[in-house]
Amino acid sequence: MPPTGRDLAEQLHWHWNAQLRPRLDGLTTDEYLWEPVRGMWSVRVEGDQVRLDWMSPMPVPAPVTTIAWRLCHVWMVLAQRADYHFGTRTLTIDRMRWPATAQAALAALDDAYANWWDRVNGLPDERFEQPSAGPPGTLDGQFPFWAVVLHVNREVIHHGAEIAVFRDLYAASLSLA
Repeated sequence: MPPTGRDLAEQLHWHWNAQLRPRLDGLTTDEYLWEPVRGMWSVRVEGDQVRLDWMSPMPVPAPVTTIAWRLCHVWMVLAQRADYHFGTRTLTIDRMRWPATAQAALAALDDAYANWWDRVNGLPDERFEQPSAGPPGTLDGQFPFWAVVLHVNREVIHHGAEIAVFRDLYAASLSLA
């Protein structure tokens, strides 16, 4: 039997609790903003302003991104999808307030994940088969809602794995110093 929308929701919930969120424990702001190579995209704190490096279309090759950038990307995916599919549909990239510290990023990520999970977990099975809409610039509207849930899972799992590798590299760089 093929997986159901509920199975896809459970996949992310298991991954979040068993793998990703525990790997984020202890993240420091130094690690969050660490730039081991030149030209990385990150979160930039300039006075009292915080911005995310971004360009559209994306340059080729795409820049290497920091833990901060990747964590903010995961937060944005979760927060925008929750807002668009279950909220006010007003959370656009220009309205995002990028977290400048690891602590603020983790709090924002936890809130966005909880909001997404609570909403998706509460859906009746038939909702997963219905057509979807989506935030501007996304392909969500071309697919049923189960495909949106699958896409969110891929984004969180993919970028979460990248963050875990960068955490390993950061720890290894400290032991070499």
